[in-house]
Amino acid sequence: MWMPPGQNQSWVSEFILLGFSSDPTSNRVLFIAFLLLYLSSVLGNALIITLICLDMQLHTPMYFFLCILSLLDMGYVSTTIPQMLVHLLAHSQMISFAGCWLQMYVFGALSLTECIFFVVMAYDRYVAICHPLRYTVILSWDLCTQLTAGTWACGFFFSLIHTFLTMRLPYCGPNMVNHYFCEGPSVQSLACMDTHFIEMVDLIISIFIVLVPLSLILASYIRIGQIILKIKSTQGRCKAFSTCASHLTVVTLFYAPAIYIYMKPNSSYSPERDKKISLFYNVFPAFLNPVVYSLRNKDIKGAFFKVMGWGRVAW
Repeated sequence: MWMPPGQNQSWVSEFILLGFSSDPTSNRVLFIAFLLLYLSSVLGNALIITLICLDMQLHTPMYFFLCILSLLDMGYVSTTIPQMLVHLLAHSQMISFAGCWLQMYVFGALSLTECIFFVVMAYDRYVAICHPLRYTVILSWDLCTQLTAGTWACGFFFSLIHTFLTMRLPYCGPNMVNHYFCEGPSVQSLACMDTHFIEMVDLIISIFIVLVPLSLILASYIRIGQIILKIKSTQGRCKAFSTCASHLTVVTLFYAPAIYIYMKPNSSYSPERDKKISLFYNVFPAFLNPVVYSLRNKDIKGAFFKVMGWGRVAW
């Protein structure tokens, strides 16, 4: 249905989020599972932020970036999971048009920011391994602050473009979104007009925000790998590799499903499959990041024992 230029009033005033199941028993099981995942994600990332803030030895660029990553994870998982938990137990799964707009924008902003922020973390590892003696000189606190502010600004700007174009589409019914939150492709599939233009805009944004950062990350790690192979001692190579393995694991978990969801045409949109795949870049990274970064990190574990007053415990 065509809408005159400048008319931004949609026929639909609210959406219904169908979620994963309509069976009450299944929903109760899903509620417990996602509640545990959400609490673990929030508490785990909050613990990392607290430890980094309290321990002066962790006031380095690497842990500053890890603190920002944990903050991003807490933010975007909190834009979707709490509402999904409510809908799993409630009789109504409605979300207002404005609420959908806000959820799409905030989730997109934080997700896009994290996409770019992984490049900053890769650059941190590049400097630490390839220029260890100049690490604190190159990554000054001014530069760290500027890089962080720049990634947040880009994420919120590009998300605004995506959300604005998506929510200006005419929605004249049906209003049932086969998803557990207002994700761009799932909402666009309900528009009663051709979405080719916004698909092209999303593709361009994805190239700048996903493919370009991913290429820079790969280039950084190719160079890092070349330097690691030149290290003569096996112990030195293992130590250098371990500092990068955590980041590579998280990047893989985040980028692979995100590329699949946002870089394919809406014509191949499959709601049942796509909403499950979205869990791999929405829920699981926020849950796994504290595990990946803390259980293998002696500095984080040392800070935890110190805060708990177990400084003399062997670890």
